[in-house]
Amino acid sequence: MSSDKKARPGAYLLATSHPLADCPLHAAFVAVGGKWKLTILYWLAREPHHFSGLLRRVAPISHKVLTEQLRELEADGLVERMVAGPVPAPVQYRLSGYGETVLPLVEEARIWGLAHLQRMRGPGPAPSKAALGCGDALGK
Repeated sequence: MSSDKKARPGAYLLATSHPLADCPLHAAFVAVGGKWKLTILYWLAREPHHFSGLLRRVAPISHKVLTEQLRELEADGLVERMVAGPVPAPVQYRLSGYGETVLPLVEEARIWGLAHLQRMRGPGPAPSKAALGCGDALGK
């Protein structure tokens, strides 16, 4: 990944000489993989958020990591950054039209994760919906 603070389009793509450069699964993982991106996309699918709102929703993510993840998602065209007004402007983040195409993947990952939690914990009460609050289905 680039260490450039201002992510430009394509900044996080692999060089074509990389052995997995043409692998669709690897391309998907580069775009939405990692510890936080699916959770960020989940919350942005529900409604646009200010940075501080996302920071609370995705806690315990750090300020630095959330900034990096949002820049990467923006560079890949999945998230839009909307500036409203003069500096210091309130900024909101929302899914782009292209970002909405990844929502079936986010929802399937959420459903699979729920089934995996139940399998690993055995029969018993359902997992708490309080865990990052992402137990609810994405419905539009």
